[in-house]
Amino acid sequence: MDSTSLSVLTHTQLDPAAWDAFVASHAHGHVLQTQRWGDLKARVGWQAERVALTLGGAMVAGAQILYRRTPWGQPFAYVPKGPVMDWEQPALGAALFKAIEQCARRRHSYLLKVEPDLPDSQVMARRLADYGFAASAQTVQPRSTVHLDLTAGLDEILARMKQKWRYNIRLAGRKGVTVRAGTRADLPAFQRLMQTTGARDHFGVHSQAYYAAAFDLFTPPGLASWLLAENHGELLAGIVVFTLGRTAWYLWGASGDSQRNLMPNHALQWAAIEWAKARGCTVYDLWGIPDEVGAGQISAEDEADGATDAGAQGGLWGVWRFKQGFGGQVVRYVGAWDKVLSRPGLWLYRLAAEIKRRAVPLPGGA
Repeated sequence: MDSTSLSVLTHTQLDPAAWDAFVASHAHGHVLQTQRWGDLKARVGWQAERVALTLGGAMVAGAQILYRRTPWGQPFAYVPKGPVMDWEQPALGAALFKAIEQCARRRHSYLLKVEPDLPDSQVMARRLADYGFAASAQTVQPRSTVHLDLTAGLDEILARMKQKWRYNIRLAGRKGVTVRAGTRADLPAFQRLMQTTGARDHFGVHSQAYYAAAFDLFTPPGLASWLLAENHGELLAGIVVFTLGRTAWYLWGASGDSQRNLMPNHALQWAAIEWAKARGCTVYDLWGIPDEVGAGQISAEDEADGATDAGAQGGLWGVWRFKQGFGGQVVRYVGAWDKVLSRPGLWLYRLAAEIKRRAVPLPGGA
C-alpha cells in the first residue's frame, strides 16, 4: 500500500458510529477499541481520542488512544487491544503509528503504550520493535487467556469440556439454578456481589456508577449481557459478557458465599456460551489466566490438576483451574510495548512509583 495515498482523520472528524462499525468489521477489532469503551473509561478519569487512516474515503486503519493525566500534568497515552490495522502491511503500520504518536505528543504525553490484540510471536515482536517500541514489563490487560471455539455445535462444545464440568453444568440445572438476563434494576444487587467477591478474592471493584454506565452503553445495542444465576429467587452469582464482531469476552464475574455447591458459575458460563453463539460469535474469550501457563513456564495440565505448588499462591490460579475445564485453547498475546516520548516525564513517573512503593502508612491512617 502506498502510504502517500492515505489520509488522516482526527478525532473531531471521525463519526463515532462509523468508527465503531469499522472496529466491529475488522479482523483485529476489539471491544476495548470502540468509542463506547472510550466513553466508559471517561467516567473514571480517562480521556479518549481516535485517529484513523482512510484510503479512497474508506477507513483502513486506526486507533483509540486513552489518556490518563499524572499528578505533574503529563498524561500517559495508552492504546488498549490496538491499533486496529492489517499487521501484514508495514507501510500502513508506519503511517498509523506516526499519526498515533503525533496525537500523543500534541497532548505532551510522556509515554505511549500499545497492547495489540495479537498472538505472541517473534515476528510480531520484531515488527513492534521496528516501529520504535520496546517490550514492557507493565501490562494492563491479561497477557494470557483461554479461547473457546464456538464454530462447532453446542453438543460438541459441551463434549470438549472435562467430564466434571459437564456434570456441574447439568447439576446446576437439576438443583434448580436458573440463569436470566439482568436488567438495570439488578445492578445494585450485582454490585453487592462484586464487593463480596472482591473482598473474598482480594481484587479491586469498580463503582456502581461505572457498571451502570457500562450497562447503559453496551446492553441496549446488544453488545453486552448481564447474566444472573438464581435459585428460588436468591441471587447466587453473575457475569458480564461483551461481544463485538465474531468474538465474545467474559470481562466481569461475581459470586456470593452461599450455595456455591449448586455450581452457579458453571451454569453462567454455559449460558454465556449459548448467548455468544446465538449472536454469531466464533470465539469466546475467558479473559485472563496466569501468564506462567501462557508462557509455558508451568504445564497447564499439571497446574490444573494441582500437581505444582503454584496454586497455593492464590490470585489467578484458582481462576485458571475453573477456566481450563471448559475445553478451550490457551492463548498468549504479544503483550505491552512502550515508546518513551519524554525522558523527564518518565523519570518523574518512576520517582512517583518508587515513593508510592516505599510509603509507610501512618498508624490508624487510610
